[in-house]
Amino acid sequence: MLVRPGIEVLLDQRKSLIRGARVGIVVHPASILPDFQHTADALLASADCRLVCLFGPQHGARGEKQDNMIESEFYCDPDSGLPVYSLYGENRRPTEDMMKDIDVLIFDLQDAGTRVYTFINTMAYCMEACAIYGKQMIVLDRPNPINGRQVEGNLLKEAYRSFVGLFPIPMRHGMTIGELALLFNSEFGLRCSLTVIQMEGWQRDRWFDQTGLPWVPPSPNLPTTDSAVVYPGMVLVEGTCLSEGRGTTRPFEVVGAPFIHSREYAESLNALGLPGVWFRPAYFQPTFQKWAGEMCGGVQIHVRERDNFEPYLTGIAVISAAQAIYPEYFRWREPPYEYEHEKLPIEILCGGPDIPDMIRRQTPLDLIRQSWQSDVAGFLRQRQPYLLY
Repeated sequence: MLVRPGIEVLLDQRKSLIRGARVGIVVHPASILPDFQHTADALLASADCRLVCLFGPQHGARGEKQDNMIESEFYCDPDSGLPVYSLYGENRRPTEDMMKDIDVLIFDLQDAGTRVYTFINTMAYCMEACAIYGKQMIVLDRPNPINGRQVEGNLLKEAYRSFVGLFPIPMRHGMTIGELALLFNSEFGLRCSLTVIQMEGWQRDRWFDQTGLPWVPPSPNLPTTDSAVVYPGMVLVEGTCLSEGRGTTRPFEVVGAPFIHSREYAESLNALGLPGVWFRPAYFQPTFQKWAGEMCGGVQIHVRERDNFEPYLTGIAVISAAQAIYPEYFRWREPPYEYEHEKLPIEILCGGPDIPDMIRRQTPLDLIRQSWQSDVAGFLRQRQPYLLY
């Protein structure tokens, strides 16, 4: 059965929620209906509401910002002529001025299923703003592209809250963006007047390529479902001197640096026997970001059994191996990173210092995996009341 995303259900069955309302929408390129019509265009064509403005998350409402940590500016949308407010820049929360002309804020972003993917934190900030300014918020649900069954990783520590992690959830949370909205609102006291429009036809064990929906990159460096599958672990590479493949055609699927010997690195990683994955020796030359224009040795991550694959543990293994084999060259990335100017990027990505400390000590991977099992068990209990599928 073809999955029907929240926007389609809203327009077909729940128009009363927006009838006569002045509406603002948080969108990006993946905010589409199954026929590729963009959510903004669909609402503009609807006689049931008046679309008055757009809001753009990281990478912009039209996905125009290629690199991460490139801020967006206010502008007028070239298609609709409507104002587009940036939620990734000087303001990461909607301001009173942005919200004054709307009655309802609609949130329709395709998430990636990972705590550090900033869209869920933008959603939380929007929920806070709606509570403060007395606005209604509607979250249009979409699939978790890496399924809603598998959960992996430690909980975020309170002292390490940032724009890549606001709440104590695991790295891979296994929830849809609508389910997270319900969890955030109830468990973390956002007090938003919230409606979640459920999808039809989605099941928790489905990956995105099993939904029948078209894949549009939710951000420029998640070009395929394959890149989303590895992202919960390979995003940790952003906290090191290694290239995570930005500036290549396989971001987050290749990792390396000029000082890495590909075959040696691949053999070391394959010897770990990590489930569902194989590391192929690879060379690449990024066109931008880390090591731009330089030949990098490294590996390409090939996921062969994604139902058994553990992306977070794999990302930890990739970093740990590089540190062990090339200690004279390996370095942690220094701040600033995602508006955090003091703590190490790897610490805010991992949600605290524990995982980086274990990597430094070369803690066996089995013990690292064991370290978050109680966190996962507690989160599975906590999330249960908010599961919609």
